[in-house]
Amino acid sequence: MELRHLRYFIALAGSLNFTRAAERVHVTQSTLSHQIRQLEDEVGQPLFDRIGKRVVMTEAGGVFLAYATRALREIDQGLGELKTSPASMSGVVRVGATHTFNLGFIPECIAVFLSRNATVKVVVEELSADAIATRLDAGELDMGVAYRPEQRSDLRFEPLFNEELVLVVASSHPLAARKRIRMIELHREPLVLLPQSFSTRRLLDECFAAAGAEPNVVAEMNTIAAMLGVVARIQVGAIVAANALGQMTGLAVVPMENPTPLRTPGLLFKEDRPQTRAVRAFAALLRKTAMASTSRPKTYSTEAEPVKASSGAGKRARPAVSAGRTKAPRARPEAA
Repeated sequence: MELRHLRYFIALAGSLNFTRAAERVHVTQSTLSHQIRQLEDEVGQPLFDRIGKRVVMTEAGGVFLAYATRALREIDQGLGELKTSPASMSGVVRVGATHTFNLGFIPECIAVFLSRNATVKVVVEELSADAIATRLDAGELDMGVAYRPEQRSDLRFEPLFNEELVLVVASSHPLAARKRIRMIELHREPLVLLPQSFSTRRLLDECFAAAGAEPNVVAEMNTIAAMLGVVARIQVGAIVAANALGQMTGLAVVPMENPTPLRTPGLLFKEDRPQTRAVRAFAALLRKTAMASTSRPKTYSTEAEPVKASSGAGKRARPAVSAGRTKAPRARPEAA
């Protein structure tokens, strides 16, 4: 079935006369008749009854007309938007994002988006995943950037990429020089983790159980920044997404394996709420940026504390560590 079939069908339904319908869509009457027969063959039943020179729509034709009209209207609106100049785009895009994405991913996307769409305003709120879902329900956000919410089938979740969780320790920590670490090696290791109310913590607990390890959770904190602040001060570790470190120095990143904890971030939308052109454009940019970032070779790099020396020495940096694939089975991704 092609668009012309729908256009010819709607034209004939509107006039119930092959001659006038053919004139309306600028084809010959024989062409129109042939195309209508093709459409009827595809749907498997007649859409019109031909009674002498009269044309009458069948019951099936009446049912199909409502859907064909709506589909063609949506397509025509979409084509119209594509032909509209980007300069004419306006409005507000309201985004809820969890902390990790607000560090680099969202600012990068906003900078690119505003440089192309100066007449659009972007409002971003840093929220928990549960708060994002609640605000989407209330119509206070247009989209969310977070992890898949648990037990929420009424929100549409669109995966963007898979994200590894890594061990983060101070650069003076005994594990800081490791290139990789197995989760079993974290048995009884002092860690500061998210509380068990977070699905990321539940994911980690499943990974530890699968590895036969039981970490020594010395503290639970509900923000990544606070966790990393503790890690920078004492000899404990934290397990977070690598990009959560931001500009913090003096920390070392150690990839984990057997199993490697994985989460899947994505876009969240209220299923039944229509999206404005600006919202669709910003969502498209998020997808493109995520695709570009996952296509780059993955490396982990950390930066140690600046060296205080009169010789003007720069900063010492730990070597970048490749995050190559592990042969161990990976844990299933979960929401955060």
